[in-house]
Amino acid sequence: MNILLSLKQFMSDLRRQKLRTMMTMFGIFWGTCSIVLLFAFGKGITQQQLKSQKGIGENIVIIWPGITSKEFAGLPKGRRIQPDEDDVRYIKERSKTIERISPENGRTLTLKFEKQNTRRTVIGVWPEFGVMRNLVPQYGSRFINEKDIQDRRRVIFLGDALAKDLFGDSTAGVGEEVLVNGMPFKVVGIMKTKNQDSSYRGRDNRMAFVPHSTYQAMFSERYCDDVVAQCYPQFTGEIARKEIFTLLGQKYKFDPSDEGAMSVWDTTEGFAFLKNFFYAFSAFLVAVGVATLITGGIGVTNIMNVVLEERTKEIGIKMALGARKSTILTQFVFETLAITAVGGVLGFLFAYSIVKIVPMFGGEEYIGVPQVDTLGSVLVIIVLGLVGFVAGIFPARRAADLQPVQALKLF
Repeated sequence: MNILLSLKQFMSDLRRQKLRTMMTMFGIFWGTCSIVLLFAFGKGITQQQLKSQKGIGENIVIIWPGITSKEFAGLPKGRRIQPDEDDVRYIKERSKTIERISPENGRTLTLKFEKQNTRRTVIGVWPEFGVMRNLVPQYGSRFINEKDIQDRRRVIFLGDALAKDLFGDSTAGVGEEVLVNGMPFKVVGIMKTKNQDSSYRGRDNRMAFVPHSTYQAMFSERYCDDVVAQCYPQFTGEIARKEIFTLLGQKYKFDPSDEGAMSVWDTTEGFAFLKNFFYAFSAFLVAVGVATLITGGIGVTNIMNVVLEERTKEIGIKMALGARKSTILTQFVFETLAITAVGGVLGFLFAYSIVKIVPMFGGEEYIGVPQVDTLGSVLVIIVLGLVGFVAGIFPARRAADLQPVQALKLF
């Protein structure tokens, strides 16, 4: 088949049926645009939500005191199980699934800097807590370290929103002294801004963190409010929970299967559900785009059928002069693919420009950053090719199957 001749024929058909061809191209244009935009925004929303979910930490299990609901080893039910700091060390030394662990105690206290005065939650933790909970210090600052724990130093790490409340700037305050219930604490770090959707005491950006040993010296609290543990990536939160129950069950004589002995929040379960949900949501959005593109393909089939009716005499003459069926078939398929390609390229470029422009208006906190990636582009190309081929093959076969005498007579 002569490519130049086919292009010339395509342009001639385009001029004769401008409105119909443009409307058909618009169907392909809109379908392609839909796939690209839905894929890009679906991915952006998914990544943003997963990132916000990770704000509380990855592979985190949080354990609170509880009351036994089963009798065990001759002991009655209804006994209160309250882990302390020694129990946390006990778990850390013996556990095979826990990578990091920290006790956690906290209460609402008054923080004051010069004339600024506010009441916020102050938490006593171990240094590992910062890594588990993604409390990343800003440049030039740090989180609590082991020396702070050993020496019971009066140092404090502030959430960025709390730092802004106290100092008027979320990046200022390192090295300053703030009064915590009237006691001076040196600010050693301020948290980098992070996204966080879930919490149990409140958002980390409005909290303050001090060494657990210092907190205990201030308030003489023996038992932990809760224990935060992070399991190794190869283990699930459920496996880590069972191991912790087994270890503490041996120490406090309660049934490891007694779920009432301690309350547990396994954040890995919620993260897995959210991940699967948003992937399914993204797949649904892409399916909607594909359906739209298929609708556009039906329009291409319709216009090619109209073109076939209008060019019946031409086909008859060509075949009478010796044109093969394959030549007629290829020409119609080529024209169909050309319409599909032009509409697809324009739709892709339009969608791509929207993806690049939208982030300039903000809203990243809600919709994330839409992205057109390789997978999305390949999907569009494959779907476009299939739609174009299927849309063209049926009218092309009708054209190729016409007999010369029949084609001339129909005209």
